[in-house]
This record gives sequence, structure tokens and C-alpha cells, in this order.
Amino acid sequence: MRHELVFTLAYLRRAKKFLKRHPNLFRQYQRTLELLELNPSHPSLRLHALQGRLAGFHAVSVNLAYRVTIEFMVDGNRILLINVGKHEEVY
Repeated sequence: MRHELVFTLAYLRRAKKFLKRHPNLFRQYQRTLELLELNPSHPSLRLHALQGRLAGFHAVSVNLAYRVTIEFMVDGNRILLINVGKHEEVY
């Protein structure tokens, strides 16, 4: 089952800023979104639930240093993208 990625304006601004600062990560970022759309449980994404103030959200890895925080929508196959950045920035 293919998932629908939901891009809010706030997320798109964050992603644009992220890619401007890290143009060398564009392909990794793009591949992360493709895998997320096809199979959020793919092992290379390292999907995990968050705790504390971000309880209810999840994160996937772009690489070892950068993450995308997400929320799985209640209606099943929609994934709302929340933030992208360094591990310390998105948590």
C-alpha cells in the first residue's frame, strides 16, 4: 500500500531552508521521502516513535545525523511531515 505524504506550508519552508544549507543531502532526502511513501517500515528509515513533548509523533532518518519527524494520520495511509533537520534540532 502506498502512503500519501502531506506537505504543510510550514514543513515546505523548513525543507527548503534545510536543503539550501545542505545541498549535498538532496538525494538522500529525496530517497527518504520515496521510501516513506512506499514503505514507512523499511529498515533503512529507522522509523521510531518519539517520547516526551513529541509523544505521538515518529521520526525517520535521512542519514545518521539528520531526521524527518512525522505524524501518521488517523485515517490510515496519510503521513504528515512535521520537521527536517539535525537530530538535536527536530527533537
